[in-house]
Amino acid sequence: MKIGLAGYSGSGKSTLFHWLTGIAPDLALSHKEQSAMVPIPDERFAPLCELYKPKKVTHANLELVDTPGLNRSHEGAPAILAHIREADCLVLVVGAFDKSDPVQDYNSFTEDLLLADMEVVSNRLERLDAQLKRPLQKPEKEKLQFEQAVLQKVLAGLENEKAVSLDDMTEDEQKCTRAFRLFSEKPRMVVVNCGDDESDLHRFDNCIDGVKVFAAPVSLQLELDSMAPEESQALIEEMGLQTANKDELVRLMLDESGQMTFFTAGEPEVRTWILKKGGTALDAAASIHTDLARGFIRAEVMTVDDLLAAGSEREVKARNQLRQEPKGYVVKDGDILLIRFSV
Repeated sequence: MKIGLAGYSGSGKSTLFHWLTGIAPDLALSHKEQSAMVPIPDERFAPLCELYKPKKVTHANLELVDTPGLNRSHEGAPAILAHIREADCLVLVVGAFDKSDPVQDYNSFTEDLLLADMEVVSNRLERLDAQLKRPLQKPEKEKLQFEQAVLQKVLAGLENEKAVSLDDMTEDEQKCTRAFRLFSEKPRMVVVNCGDDESDLHRFDNCIDGVKVFAAPVSLQLELDSMAPEESQALIEEMGLQTANKDELVRLMLDESGQMTFFTAGEPEVRTWILKKGGTALDAAASIHTDLARGFIRAEVMTVDDLLAAGSEREVKARNQLRQEPKGYVVKDGDILLIRFSV
């Protein structure tokens, strides 16, 4: 799961990357992307490990990608934004310090994303127009005409500042845009980077319609993390500082990207896995190993909450809380799965 951090130069985007990953931005990569893995925190993980005492523990990770900052003049935006075309979700970082306006920055950056998408779609339409002027077999011509009609509709929507909605498209129509990885198709959220003296982080919660917003004094958070815990806590209390929770932000990124976590657990290993919301037991099996999906028989399912409340698998079974589910079962966040399969 790849999360793209994007924003204007000076927004604090790279400082956010440093805070979340613990890895300082590499100046040699200032014109490229820099990536690092961040474990997905889960308060249920430690109690689960305490119960099984596994030989190995493995956290699922998010890959955070820091990208070059955009110029406010919009010059070169499409080329810079190309660095995050492959991201599954966008985190737009906007400033709320030194008289900066986070809403204005968000709206302006959204315009950059739309223009970048319009350029990609327009270029493809030009190539399609040239192809359709040549003699073609009927099946190929119809295929290209279908793609042309779909992309013309997409371009018209972008020109009217309307994001592409996959829910409004058929599977065949989605195939026409999938390769472009359009920004307007991607889920997104906003991080408002506040000043160190911000007294109310929650005042930004609903500042942008239709987008989840998380506010944090990012530079302050990075500084506090570099201090010993007792020193940082003393400073927070002495200065009355407002702080944000890093784990909460990482979990929010996962949630807003349309993903969730499930578990596999036993004495050999306790592990969390990422799965798209709405994913089935067969999808979960495939994410663990293709052999499990190929030979899928059934999934034995219990919830982590039921297991921790019961205290053992034996007690879960005694309470009839262990279920046998088919491949079409929709996995829930916090499910523990054991996949039964044939070789």
